[in-house]
Amino acid sequence: MSHFNDFGNPQVAALPAHLKQFIVEQHYEHYTPVDHAVWRYVMRQNYSYLKDVAYYPYIPGLQKAGLTIEKIPNLQEMNDALAKIGWGAVTVDGFIPPAAFMEYQAYRVLVIAADIRQLKHIEYTPAPDIIHESAGHAPIIADKDYHEYLSYFGSIGAKAMFSAQDFELYEAIRALSILKEMPDADEVAIKEADELVAYRQENMGEPSEMALLSRLHWWTVEYGLIGTQQNPKIYGAGLLSSIGESSSCMLDSVKKLPYTIDAINYSYDITKAQPQLFVTPTFQNLIDVLEAFANTMSFRKGGIYGLQKAIDSKNTCTVVYSSGLQVTGTFTEFIPGKNEQPAFIKATGPAALSVDNKQLSGHGKDYHHHGFSSPVGKLKDHAMPLENLSIEELNYFGFEETKETTLTFESGLKVNGTVKKVLHTNGKTQLITFENCTVTDQHGKILFEPSWGVYDMAVGEKITSVFCGAADKDAFVEIAYKSNTETHHQVYDDNTVELHQLYQQVRNRRHTGGDFGFLGNVWLRLQKNHYNDWLCALEILEILDHEEVETDVANEIRVFLEQKAINQPELKKLISDGFYLIKHPVEQKLVV
Repeated sequence: MSHFNDFGNPQVAALPAHLKQFIVEQHYEHYTPVDHAVWRYVMRQNYSYLKDVAYYPYIPGLQKAGLTIEKIPNLQEMNDALAKIGWGAVTVDGFIPPAAFMEYQAYRVLVIAADIRQLKHIEYTPAPDIIHESAGHAPIIADKDYHEYLSYFGSIGAKAMFSAQDFELYEAIRALSILKEMPDADEVAIKEADELVAYRQENMGEPSEMALLSRLHWWTVEYGLIGTQQNPKIYGAGLLSSIGESSSCMLDSVKKLPYTIDAINYSYDITKAQPQLFVTPTFQNLIDVLEAFANTMSFRKGGIYGLQKAIDSKNTCTVVYSSGLQVTGTFTEFIPGKNEQPAFIKATGPAALSVDNKQLSGHGKDYHHHGFSSPVGKLKDHAMPLENLSIEELNYFGFEETKETTLTFESGLKVNGTVKKVLHTNGKTQLITFENCTVTDQHGKILFEPSWGVYDMAVGEKITSVFCGAADKDAFVEIAYKSNTETHHQVYDDNTVELHQLYQQVRNRRHTGGDFGFLGNVWLRLQKNHYNDWLCALEILEILDHEEVETDVANEIRVFLEQKAINQPELKKLISDGFYLIKHPVEQKLVV
């Protein structure tokens, strides 16, 4: 991306390169008058209903996030508002990989899909859209306990191990969501895409850490309830942005379970309404459950457990030695040692070494392009781990530069060579580089020989952590795989362009007042050329009813809409909800 707009927001400006790659321009000018009408309809319905069932900061939260009922939010306005609470926002193209999504949260940046649902999907869309992302996620960001949870979740999610199956499922879901939002999508293609998602969901094998974490995310951030099981309030964005499910979820047929670590046992289907929901008494409880789960993850457990997860994932992972040295690469094998710790580890393909998430000079993947392998553990007959010895103590034991030495590990591994260089930082020894070096295992099998070049030996008694991705992501240029499927942008025919103009004329009248008789002409054009439309007619009726003018036209529209609700049952709820709001108008105090 040549030009990066940070909207003058410090959180957005701080994003690293591997996350910036997903950002797209919002292109505010692409939103049509119909799009703004869809936003306004959903927001008014939400406000009318949610003021009673949403967790309390929803309404003031809209303003704190720079949102109004009247128009689709502009990213600059959102960033100006969110900056005051230490957050930012960017627009992306549809679904992005789960690990990247999590990491944005860790940087306190909301990821918002730039597109908006079509009128025919006004109640619910499986694709991420700006209504879900901004009206769902943003209003509650102002709550301190909640946004602490969100960013903490992000930092843990960014380290979660994911499997090859997770990635295949992500691709299938993304492809399906794009197809479903296409105006002329082929039914056969949709059916095939649906079947592929179902097939992959059913063949995930043992769920990965990322799969389990995404369940916790789903049952809290997306579909969470807070309060008591008898009287819960909504805080999940999936519910807050679905005018259908936000009311149906309160029915007794949807089970309400207390939110505990047990929620990881409940998988979910993004295409269906939820059969059960979880109620948390407080946001602090969300953090406690997350903490309990994090304690079971590779990045906290390390050792053979974490290493095996890294090998299974077949992805770039980072293994952290107790000395602080971080080895990034694709791990393929290890020799087991004692106490659930490996005695030797091996990464193939490009590898890199880092300390404190900063790549060591001269130890990038260009240098270690054939991989990296090293012992783990204590030396035989040494009470003190090698990493804890000072430079003086290392010299005393003969590990000094230009001297030939032999290191014998408790596991039986041997390293023999001439010490070329010792890396010692943060009071620990992390790396000893040898020339003319031979490494053998406990049976005398050669693991490294002098003809292969210099040998960089990692130092550390244990593997304390194993996590997904690179330690220094930008140096490793982990431009994580980006999807080739792009969301669809349509070209409008003349008839649709005329419909957009009619919506715009109604909008102008609502904002500037004036000659309401003119709306009768708009109604005539709607009847002549756009008989299928219902929302523009509803907006005209709203203005005429509110201003108490043109009662004949108003009655004609009302009859037309009542008839439409009978003839097209799928529109019945949308039209009757629209009528309800004409009688019980939403307070427009919210319009900023």
